[in-house]
Amino acid sequence: MGNGRRLWLIDAGYLFSAQLSVGASYAFDYKRLREKLEELGGPLWRAYYLNSTPNPPSDAQDKFHSWMRTAPPIGPKIITKLYRLKTIGVDEAYCDNCQGMVAVRCEQQPATGQRHPLARREQKGVDVGIATLALTLAPEYETLLLSSGDGDLLDAVEHLSQENKRFELAVFKSGVSTELQARADAIYWIDDFAEDVARY
Repeated sequence: MGNGRRLWLIDAGYLFSAQLSVGASYAFDYKRLREKLEELGGPLWRAYYLNSTPNPPSDAQDKFHSWMRTAPPIGPKIITKLYRLKTIGVDEAYCDNCQGMVAVRCEQQPATGQRHPLARREQKGVDVGIATLALTLAPEYETLLLSSGDGDLLDAVEHLSQENKRFELAVFKSGVSTELQARADAIYWIDDFAEDVARY
């Protein structure tokens, strides 16, 4: 197509978890990260932040998402796509050693009395959202810049490579699928410029 456009797709859950690999108190700033990625690889045509949030989101989350969408010089101008966190009840878990299901119990639960309800929250829809954006917007861009470590996106990446799209990663060195690494035309390791994009 020859338009040189770069599309940045962000798995917010991945970046939030992976930043801790730099240090327990480390946090990056999205505006500074966008500026650094544009300095290293050229302008970004469009950026999407995909995340799962409680329903309804907190006031602090609403304020953060509003800032994310704000254009420079105030914000990073990133489109937010939010999905509901899925809550799954838990009363058993699989034990690798025993090769069977075992009961799960809250340590704060009294020996007798009412059982504490346990639940696991998991991101739902983010991977599908990333793959859908990458594929449906493909006619509009030349380079996909992905901030995710999830190997489940491999099929979408392979399809895009067959369409002659350039594929780049902007990731931390922790938790990135080696399958994605092997297919990347360029990798921007955030650890290598962590101080430049740190939040103060």
